[in-house]
Amino acid sequence: MAIHIQVDPNTSQAKVQLVLPDDVHDGPVSAVGTFNDWTPGRHKLVRRNNGTRSVTVSVPSTSGQVMRFRYLGSGGRWFDDPDAYAVDESGGIIQI
Repeated sequence: MAIHIQVDPNTSQAKVQLVLPDDVHDGPVSAVGTFNDWTPGRHKLVRRNNGTRSVTVSVPSTSGQVMRFRYLGSGGRWFDDPDAYAVDESGGIIQI
């Protein structure tokens, strides 16, 4: 699992790429969180040729911006990303 953050200083936006191993869940997986009002299916992870699946979301990159998120797999299986800055009962936390 991996999280990559790229900040564009010209637009004050950050692109956050969430990457999972393809074998972490058998069915479809979507990323849900504060960036999409916790709406399932809006940000589906796409399978890649390198054995992973990923999605990129755009968020404001204001200083200290915090993004919360979780993964939702088919069958209602929720899981967290251990690469997040922290994980609590609400899921993973990333500071931009």
